[in-house]
Amino acid sequence: MILLRHGQSEFNLHFTATRRDPGIEDPKLTELGHRQAEAAAEALLAEAGPGGIRRILASPYTRAMQTAAPLARRLGLPVTIQPLVRERFAFACDIGTPRSRLALDWPDHELAHIDEVWWPAAEEPADQVEARAALFRGEMSALEDWAQTVVITHWGFIMSMTGQSIGNGEWLRVDPTAPPPAVISWKHG
Repeated sequence: MILLRHGQSEFNLHFTATRRDPGIEDPKLTELGHRQAEAAAEALLAEAGPGGIRRILASPYTRAMQTAAPLARRLGLPVTIQPLVRERFAFACDIGTPRSRLALDWPDHELAHIDEVWWPAAEEPADQVEARAALFRGEMSALEDWAQTVVITHWGFIMSMTGQSIGNGEWLRVDPTAPPPAVISWKHG
């Protein structure tokens, strides 16, 4: 499968400049983030080839769904919302949008399977994010066509799945049947 980190968000823009939480809840993509999403869609289509992507999963955060949109549009595929691949809850940006509001903003997405408040109430310890990643790894490895899945997710979830830090709009190929990373360093690289 391919893990794609969402494009640059309003939070990423401000946090990178100041290293302080700017207090933006469920931020949207910046103009650069939209360009990164478009570029990732084009590159993934070229890399995967025709029929190479059959499933798109995305975190319920707005920035992930916005990043998924160009790929879904090009492929004519639905985006399946998967709360397991959400970001590690640690900053204001990790406060999500309630399901009922997401349903208004994203009427083409099926959201009935997620809770109204689908994000945690308090900071999520690293071991909980790693457990979530292990659960997702197990679910994906049970699928025969996991290799044809693109997952639009976040820095912390990708770190939990791979032990690697990647930038906005970048992606990694991951074999969910392979062992998880032996060491995960939660320091920003």
